Amino acid sequence: MSDTEENIVRYIRKPLTEEQIAELKALSERPDSEIDLSDIPELTDEFFENAVQGVSYRRMHKQQTTLRLDMDILHWFKSHAKDGKGYQTDINKALRAYVTAQEKLAAKKAG
Repeated sequence: MSDTEENIVRYIRKPLTEEQIAELKALSERPDSEIDLSDIPELTDEFFENAVQGVSYRRMHKQQTTLRLDMDILHWFKSHAKDGKGYQTDINKALRAYVTAQEKLAAKKAG
């Protein structure tokens, strides 16, 4: 068995209940005019001016690594995490935001 096959998670979806089927049928028959869109912001020209093609969040597998950080940086993330937990996720989010910003800058310069 290859490494790829070992990491495959198989999932068998349960069949929908009669109640779920009825709810989906009712939703599909509802006219678009009855859909409340008030909580969805409009996409303005400004939104599209700042959009960058090809830059999106990619769900990736995490890889364990050792990283040396300045003590004050590590302390800041730990002190801002709830109960000291989740600070590594917060560091990952900060790094992802930086990478995304750099990709946007590079795309603007290129095009």
